[in-house]
Amino acid sequence: FLGTEGIYGTPTYVSATYIFLFILFGSFLEQAGMIRLFNDVSLGLVGHMKGGPAKVAVISSGFMGMINGSGVANVLTVGQFTIPLMMRFGYRPAFAGAVEATASMGGQIMPPVMGAVAFIMAETIGVPYSEIAIAAVIPALLYYGSAFWMVHLEAGRHKLIGMKRDECPSAINAIRQGWYLVLPLSVLVFLLFDGFTPAFAGVVGLMCTIVLILGNSLSAPLKGIAKRIVFWIVLGLLASFLLKSGIRTELAAAGVVSLLAVASLLHQGGRATLKLMLDGMANGAKSAVGVGMACALVGILIGVTTLTGIASSFAMSVLDWSQGNLLAALILTMIACIVLGTGLPTIPNYIITASIAAPVLLKMGVPLIVSHMFVFYFGIMADLTPPVALAALAASSICRAGHMEIGWIATRIALAGYVVPFMAVYAPALMLQAGGPLDTAYVLLKACLSVALWGAAAIGYFWDELSWPERALATASAFLLVLAVPWTDEAGFALSAAFVLWQWLKTRRGKALA
Repeated sequence: FLGTEGIYGTPTYVSATYIFLFILFGSFLEQAGMIRLFNDVSLGLVGHMKGGPAKVAVISSGFMGMINGSGVANVLTVGQFTIPLMMRFGYRPAFAGAVEATASMGGQIMPPVMGAVAFIMAETIGVPYSEIAIAAVIPALLYYGSAFWMVHLEAGRHKLIGMKRDECPSAINAIRQGWYLVLPLSVLVFLLFDGFTPAFAGVVGLMCTIVLILGNSLSAPLKGIAKRIVFWIVLGLLASFLLKSGIRTELAAAGVVSLLAVASLLHQGGRATLKLMLDGMANGAKSAVGVGMACALVGILIGVTTLTGIASSFAMSVLDWSQGNLLAALILTMIACIVLGTGLPTIPNYIITASIAAPVLLKMGVPLIVSHMFVFYFGIMADLTPPVALAALAASSICRAGHMEIGWIATRIALAGYVVPFMAVYAPALMLQAGGPLDTAYVLLKACLSVALWGAAAIGYFWDELSWPERALATASAFLLVLAVPWTDEAGFALSAAFVLWQWLKTRRGKALA
């Protein structure tokens, strides 16, 4: 267990090189005020709409999840603001907690960071990071579009209003004041897509974040915008000089950071900023310790499965039970991933499901990236699915509702997270793994329609309250659109049209009677 097939295997290596950097990166951005920026922008964009507070939770938690390596931690940070806000505007406590849990966990599948799993997946299957990030874009957008649609329907069903416009901050002003916080994330994404290693991109992104925090603290006392611009120009020229002197990029960045740290010691505001950064380092280190320990233990588990052949036996068992039926194999793999992912952090979660469950789909002919995305998504869904549902448990501590109730509602809200992976298997164009732009557009249209129908059936509302026959029709339509058998598309579109017509006539009749 002490060899490269045990504790010191790939999970520990990746944890020590990539994951720690990205956890620190997210921690520093949080300390810099990224949560406030995301909340203010979300409030300004959708806070005044119908069901605005819940829509704010979906958007702000999604943004924060992009840089945060833990969905549960995201619930406990962003949820302190969003859950009480939703409850204040009429959402049931359990529903408010479920919305936050769903949105926070979705951040783990949202590029560019994807809870650092994208880098491990690239390392595991030997595919460039950029391909994995691009493949994850459409499913992630569908996931958040589904959550947004669900809270919109819930608001319509219970006649929940949004906030007053004068209570919502201006999104433009929030961006104008905090736009610089997006720069480190932009640098990180550019370096990753330009082919640099995750370790290099993580170090440079982290250094950029520190430079922005310290530089902003030092330039804030300067009166007038012109002096601040001069300050940043001088700092930029210094960094350029160090780079042109032949010093390595990460060493040049460390030199600039050291200079700013020394300058910050000379005045009170700077010392307060340094203390803030130390808190960020401490929080990041605490988060990384848990992930590192889990990765070491997962390394032992992978060693055991490799040496004993459990993974191969599991794959053969699923193939035998499914009798070659792809849908049956997918359902069995989904159940296995949810069980295997229960209670684990995002990264060990993927490592276990990829080593045990992904080979099943590969044997069934599912494309490489799609098979790994499938097991990854359902490993993430384990934190929303009862009976454990860790994200729901975290939300229950804020909204004071039963965590099982929150878990079942979150499962309903996150329906896209359960449906989209199946659609991607039957139509890999959804992850840009087959076909051309027209194929992708067609599959995306089907996915959007299917998600809309699933949402209406789950909430029981579309343009008006749905009866049980209407819910059954919506469910059947959505299910047929998920499958890629030729006749199911035609049947799904026909039943969808019948459902929409039924709702339109019912609404029109209700208005006439009123």
